[in-house]
Amino acid sequence: MSTALTRTPDTRDHTTARATATTTATATPAANARRKDADGAAVASFIIGLLGTVVFNIVFGPLALVLGVVALVRGTRRRGRAALGMALGAIDVGVLAVLISLHQNITWTPGF
Repeated sequence: MSTALTRTPDTRDHTTARATATTTATATPAANARRKDADGAAVASFIIGLLGTVVFNIVFGPLALVLGVVALVRGTRRRGRAALGMALGAIDVGVLAVLISLHQNITWTPGF
C-alpha cells in the first residue's frame, strides 16, 4: 500500500519579494546614508517630542513635528516612531496653547 503525497502548486507571486530584495541589496551608498539619516531623524523626533512635553515645548514641539516630517519624506524604516514623534510634537504645541491661554503669557511656573 503506497500513498502518494501530492503537492499543491504555490500560487503566490514571488517576483515582488525578489524585486524588493534586489532593490535593497543594490541600493547606492548615498541612498543608504539618506535612509540612515531619516531613521535618525525619526528617533530624534520621538525623543525631542517626548522631552517637549515637560520642558521647552515652545521649541521642542515644532522641532519634533519638522523632524518627523523630514524622516517620513526621506523614507525612514521607522515610520511609527516618526509618526509618534509628530504626535508628541502636536501635543507639545497643544500644551503650550493651553498654558498660554491659562496664564496669558508664554512663561509659566508650576504652581506648588
